[in-house]
Amino acid sequence: MKRFSKARLLTNRRIWKLVVAVLLAALSVPAQGGDDSPRRLTGSQPSATGGMTAIASGSAQPVAPNAGTPPVRSASEPSFEQVMELLQAQGRELEALRAALREQQELTARLEAKLNSGGAQADVEEAGAESLATAQTIPPSSAAQGDLAQKVAKLGADLANSQKDLEGRLKTLGPFVLSGEVRLRAEPTFGGPRDQSQDRFRERIRLRFNAEARLNDQLKGGFSFASGDLNNSISTNQTANQYATRKPLAIDRAYATYNPSWFRPLTVTGGKFAYPWFNTELVWDKDLNPEGAGETLAFNVKTPVLKKFSLVGFQMPFAENKRTAVNDKSFYNTMVYGEQLQTFWQFGGRIKLSAYTSFYDWKYADSIALSVATANSTSPDNGLLPLNNNGLQNSIAMVTVTNAVTGAKTITSAQFASKFGILDSLAQLDVRTPSERWPITFVGDFAQNTRACENVRNIPVAAVYSAPCDSRRNLSGQQCGDSSFRSYVPTFSERDAPTERPDRPAFGNGRQPAARAASVGAAAI
Repeated sequence: MKRFSKARLLTNRRIWKLVVAVLLAALSVPAQGGDDSPRRLTGSQPSATGGMTAIASGSAQPVAPNAGTPPVRSASEPSFEQVMELLQAQGRELEALRAALREQQELTARLEAKLNSGGAQADVEEAGAESLATAQTIPPSSAAQGDLAQKVAKLGADLANSQKDLEGRLKTLGPFVLSGEVRLRAEPTFGGPRDQSQDRFRERIRLRFNAEARLNDQLKGGFSFASGDLNNSISTNQTANQYATRKPLAIDRAYATYNPSWFRPLTVTGGKFAYPWFNTELVWDKDLNPEGAGETLAFNVKTPVLKKFSLVGFQMPFAENKRTAVNDKSFYNTMVYGEQLQTFWQFGGRIKLSAYTSFYDWKYADSIALSVATANSTSPDNGLLPLNNNGLQNSIAMVTVTNAVTGAKTITSAQFASKFGILDSLAQLDVRTPSERWPITFVGDFAQNTRACENVRNIPVAAVYSAPCDSRRNLSGQQCGDSSFRSYVPTFSERDAPTERPDRPAFGNGRQPAARAASVGAAAI
């Protein structure tokens, strides 16, 4: 048994030696000796088998053992320790190659990033100065990768441009640029009078569709359709009630604007348009779109403080009336003629001041009082509906006639106790704070009716006043006609979200707003 184990061990060792010899031959292990003499490994070690002899690789004769000196092993039979050292050397060489490969890959990645980001030539020279030898070993595939990355980036840019172009086309129809919105709102109202007569809850809908076209660099025009009560000109909100009936969609704006190339400071607008002048809800409701014509002259000024000034004029017909005299049955218009001087100032880098002085001259405003009191030929919807009064607070004198049979009273005339010439002075101070998200704006508005109670002498004696006219009282006393001051201190700007709340207290004032339908200036002061 021992003999068999020993023979098997010797056989395994011979197989192992043969494998190692083949490995060393493949690796070209250096050995001593001439070109035509047997080669021997440097520093031969004693044989692991003790007294066995070895055959040299270049000789056919056996070598006799020497009892005095240890036998020398041939080149084909290296020791186990030598093989391990060679393997360790190969491992170190492989590790060095891996490190060089990693360095090359990192350099390739840096060069590709710099090539894609621009300034490639300067960056390549810089990278070459850092490691010229490594840079020269960059495989040709890196250039192909850079070209591929550039192609991908170009395709991405083309796709983004195509998407923008598609979005632009979807927003346009011929020369028109289209926009619109649908809004749903749950609107609770509470905290009113003690009898809770104003407490309510409504679901409201707003639908708006806008289109604008610029025909050339001088002329543009547009229109808007909006939902809302046809009898209420200051809100596009439609209440979801009236037994699920269909809701109207009407013209909210229809205008044309001309800005001549031969005189750019001038802009002329006509139709039903947005305000061309600055105002607050002390006099004009923000959701009203006036009708008529407006002109603006704007000039930039190159001074350290004053930067710009403008002159705005407007003419707005509110109602067409018919005279009733026997010899004069002509038509005439209820009109508003207005003008505003605008100045814009800059104080340092953080403070801007805008100052405005306006005058609104109302002509034949009594037709508004009659339309609020009863439906007539000048009322909305061709005279079918009385004008929505929205909490009118003016002093109105009415004359009625009683039917002798039925006892019903019919309003035959209604007049304001005052005429209306509104002097309106406004100022807005904008402060830019260190945080761009939190600007501060101060707005002040002082309005004075310079013709309060001037119409009393034209009112018949039989007329009944809704309230006495007192030229010394202002809006805070709920007497229309004289003066009022309102200030705002908003700590944020919400420029693109005008409110439409004619049935709620005005911003900065705790009372119900004055009438702001077709009466606007006539009833707001």
